[in-house]
Amino acid sequence: MDKTSSESNSHYALLRVYAYYRTVLSSLFLFMFNIDIAANILGTEHPRLFLNTVIVHTALNILTLIFLWRNHFTPRQEQIFLLLFIDVIAIVLLMHASGDESGLGFLLLASVATAGILLNSQIAILLAAIASILVMSESIYSALQTTVSSKKLFSAGTLGLLLFLTALVFRYLTQKLIASQKESALQTEHAAHLERLAQQIIGRMNTGIIVVNANNKTLLANLAARRLFAIKEEDSKISLSHIPEIEDQLAIWKAYPHSRSPFITLADDSAEVRINFARMEDHRDSDILIFVEDNRQISQQAQQLKLASLGRLTASIAHEVRNPLGAISHAAQLLQESPNIDKGDKRLTEIITNHSVRVNHIIENVLQLSSRKETKAQTLDLLQWLEDFKDDYCLAHPGEPNLTIEAMATNISTKVDPYQLHQILANLCDNGLRYGLEQCGLLTILIRAGIEKHSELPYIEVIDEGIGVQEDQLAQIFEPFYTNDPSGSGLGLYISQELCQANEAQLRYTRTEDQRSCFRLTLAHHQRVFR
Repeated sequence: MDKTSSESNSHYALLRVYAYYRTVLSSLFLFMFNIDIAANILGTEHPRLFLNTVIVHTALNILTLIFLWRNHFTPRQEQIFLLLFIDVIAIVLLMHASGDESGLGFLLLASVATAGILLNSQIAILLAAIASILVMSESIYSALQTTVSSKKLFSAGTLGLLLFLTALVFRYLTQKLIASQKESALQTEHAAHLERLAQQIIGRMNTGIIVVNANNKTLLANLAARRLFAIKEEDSKISLSHIPEIEDQLAIWKAYPHSRSPFITLADDSAEVRINFARMEDHRDSDILIFVEDNRQISQQAQQLKLASLGRLTASIAHEVRNPLGAISHAAQLLQESPNIDKGDKRLTEIITNHSVRVNHIIENVLQLSSRKETKAQTLDLLQWLEDFKDDYCLAHPGEPNLTIEAMATNISTKVDPYQLHQILANLCDNGLRYGLEQCGLLTILIRAGIEKHSELPYIEVIDEGIGVQEDQLAQIFEPFYTNDPSGSGLGLYISQELCQANEAQLRYTRTEDQRSCFRLTLAHHQRVFR
């Protein structure tokens, strides 16, 4: 509701109150006159005039009240002036009909005060002037008809002065009140705007924020926290018993407030987070703020620093290593072509050539990792993108690999750098095809895409036909240069993991329900804001 509408409603309410007042007042005069209450005051000079005026005025008041009540509208300034002018005429006539001692003239103060509130300054002063002139005119007319003391003329003059003062004072107070209301409305609107802005900022923050009271009851949880802990939108006030990871850490923090919260893994093993606590006020019963930081973002920042250092180092190493490596490889090829070389020496030159190729491949991988461009995340339709990836990958790899896309949900969206995602999946598919071919002679990969129920995050699973990773190797498979393949560089999974962290995604090894080897890539939500 805007300020004009609010002011109109306020005027309408006051006008209805005044309409009730004038109706009750005129009805009371009519009742008192008919049963001879205050007979020595009301209508003593001209009873017929008094009765007729009260009857007409009461009828008009009732009609006005009914009209206002049924139509709910705020009259214009001219209509309000006419309404108050009728009241002034009626009261002056009642004064004249009741004589000097009635004191009915003071009822004009209520009408003039109402004018000061509902009408603008000029019209309010005009009504006060008309009322004063009518009061003075009635006194002069009475003086011409009968003998009137100077006291009545002085009273009429005093009443006229009071009418002017009343109009001015009430108009001034009304203007101050309106100005105060406008200022209050502006401040309220500004506060509401700031509140909406704060809610938008908190809602879109990457850091999860949960507010709980002294009884561990959730008062607020922003969008990031709801995603991390799978809190449904309708569960705005749930107990922390639904989030055991926080409940346990909160109990420890309350006992040891200065302890540092460690990184913890959520129950579904899908994300690693750090939880910090702070009281909103300095007493034990205050609300508690819980900050939940996704370790993937922290790792991403550390990754940027690490890659910056690695880039400077590898640039110089590559230059120093590649030149002698090229000379060694070239010399081995020339020696291999020599007619005087025996079979044993030829085998040694093959070993030199193969390992030169392997070292060169390692250098290229390291350079690719250290010189990769800044992440440029885009919102992708994941299923459509995977179909395009399948076509590109199969076209670039001879041997007709069999890639199957299986959709576990519809309308899967994510926010990721498409070129880096292509590199991650290409590495995973290369590994899967190589080990699948060794195990069962099949170039088959199943790529499964869906949305996690608990966190609503999209995921991709790359499932191959290989023997898989042994339990004692799980802790090392993402380390650089670790491999059990003599021909591999040991950098494929490491590079994929680094690219995942740069895109706030997570890559881990698991097995399917039928115990097939599977790498699961959990991607960022499509509304995530990358920093």
